[in-house]
Amino acid sequence: MDTKSFDPADYLDDKTTIAAYLSDAFASGDAAEIADALGVVARAKGMTQVAADAGLSRQSLYKALSGAGRPELPTLLKVMTALGLTLTVRPAA
Repeated sequence: MDTKSFDPADYLDDKTTIAAYLSDAFASGDAAEIADALGVVARAKGMTQVAADAGLSRQSLYKALSGAGRPELPTLLKVMTALGLTLTVRPAA
């Protein structure tokens, strides 16, 4: 039996799906999960284009958004802007 690895980037094809995917990552409160999710979205949109739009090198973007990366808030905001997304704050449930 042949199997194929699941890649969530294959299913992130509209802003609503992307926003839901990232919302789940942010809800986890885990910085590594958030960085990884942003990396998946960036791959879905095209890492080279996202890096250019964010004003970052592709290599630094890959490093920052890996599960082991620890991107700083300005980097996250640049990536979110490049993806056409914004952060929203709401009271905790």
